[in-house]
Amino acid sequence: MKITKLTIDGKKETIDVSDKLVATKINNKLVSNVLYKTNANYKGRKAKTKQKNEIAGSTAKIYAQKGTGNARHASKKAPIFVGGGNAHGPKGENNYKKRKLNKSEKKLSIASLITKKQNFNDLIILDDFQNKIQKTKEMNNLLIKFEAKNSIIIADKKSRENILKSIKNIPNVKITDVNHFSAYDLAKFKKVIFTETSIKELEKRY
Repeated sequence: MKITKLTIDGKKETIDVSDKLVATKINNKLVSNVLYKTNANYKGRKAKTKQKNEIAGSTAKIYAQKGTGNARHASKKAPIFVGGGNAHGPKGENNYKKRKLNKSEKKLSIASLITKKQNFNDLIILDDFQNKIQKTKEMNNLLIKFEAKNSIIIADKKSRENILKSIKNIPNVKITDVNHFSAYDLAKFKKVIFTETSIKELEKRY
């Protein structure tokens, strides 16, 4: 399929990209499932409260079992006392991880999302960055020109080296390569930007 490619100056050209990547059937159910699993696998249970057996202090019974007229009690570590343990509190050990995603799920979900971005004109193919861009202001102006202030840039190795310094401090913009992005990244950012070499690298996998 022929799609538009932009030069750094904003001039339009065309580039051939495999239909399997930019014109595939969109599988929303698969995408939803992949995003759910990805999010669950990142999630960790951090909350932790001390149980009765973890409280420091004496385990002695606070008074006799019988004869006092009061309710029966053991030590002051019981949850009903101030400073005691927490009954049924989070233990910091819950495992939310789902089964590992297989390769076909990853590939098809990414293709579905790229096709969706293409359909909504949120996919941008740029020329490789041949020259270094050192200043954040210059890179910021470039993103404004392409209406890509909320975007993920999937660049080839050379382009990444040439623009990494200028893009690090720009909010809502992420730069990565074809080996280190996921369906979650494509869904998170409004615009998806590929350099010409990186889209060709990804195309080979499909």
